[in-house]
Amino acid sequence: MLKKTVNDSENNFWISYADLMAGLLFVFILLIGAIVTKYIITKSNVAELKRDLKDEQSELDRIQSDLNSSQKLLVMKDMQIANLNKIIIAKDKSLENLESSFTNKILSLEELLKEANKIISSKESELLIQRDKQSESLQKIISLNTLVDEINKIVTTKDEELSTLIDSLKNQELKHERLVADLNSMRSRIKNLTGMKIKVISALKRALGKKMEIDPKSGSIRVSANILFGQGEADLKESAKVELKEIFSEYIRALIENDSIREHLDKIVIEGHTNSDGSYLYNLNLSQKRAYSVMQYLLSLDFAKKYDIKKIVMASGRSDLDLIFNEDGDEDKNSSRRIEIKFLLKNESAMKEIEKILEDG
Repeated sequence: MLKKTVNDSENNFWISYADLMAGLLFVFILLIGAIVTKYIITKSNVAELKRDLKDEQSELDRIQSDLNSSQKLLVMKDMQIANLNKIIIAKDKSLENLESSFTNKILSLEELLKEANKIISSKESELLIQRDKQSESLQKIISLNTLVDEINKIVTTKDEELSTLIDSLKNQELKHERLVADLNSMRSRIKNLTGMKIKVISALKRALGKKMEIDPKSGSIRVSANILFGQGEADLKESAKVELKEIFSEYIRALIENDSIREHLDKIVIEGHTNSDGSYLYNLNLSQKRAYSVMQYLLSLDFAKKYDIKKIVMASGRSDLDLIFNEDGDEDKNSSRRIEIKFLLKNESAMKEIEKILEDG
């Protein structure tokens, strides 16, 4: 249950962390998309406004051309009037007696002047209208410039926000790198701790040599139940006690007398195991009694009292939970009936859980 809780907690941590990073990336992509879209739309609007401004400028140029033509026409009319005045003066001087005959001509000239004045007034009105249009165009240009300034301010603000977001992402990356470094450091320290069992097993092999077979994974030793007990019995055979004493005493000495092992030693466990014959509860009771019988005998020996190992020795019945199988996958019933003597290190279960978490991570 502890292992499942730790695994769930670790998985939830990484899932939450992945969701956080995915959320940040999604927000970053949305922000970049919004900025690019705003920039494209703004650029398109500016281009359209520039085209309109160009059209307005062309119209102003045309109006200016017409105005210049009107001014030239006015100049020509002024010249004509001046010429007419010269003619009239000349006629008045030379043809004073013909004043009445020229009255109609003078009237005609007055009419011509009126027409000219009308034309001049019309052109002046047109000129005023063109000036008003020009003023409107200037106002549009001013508005466009204001809009461009506002757009530039928005773009600048977005650039600053983007820069802030990039800095924030960089900070997150630095934090992530520090967390990874801390995790790797912790992984190294935990592996050093979990490697302690391997060191203890190696020390046992060096101390015991060829006297007995040590399990390379657990560091335990096995004694067949056929040697120790009769079929279905839990009382030790007298013939087995001498061998059991020798095996156990050598194993205990290798653990207790080695200071590098003793400081990490937590428990010495005597486990009883049965094969699959019989019910689970029957086998559990039998395996527990056998383990207890072995422990009771071993604690009665002088070396056990010498090292005061009763504080660290415990008996455990495993029933048929840990059967032994042959190469064909069939149960080896004789090998399954056994007594195992093993050691537990301090915090071994915690180290196994942490090592499993690191391997899963």
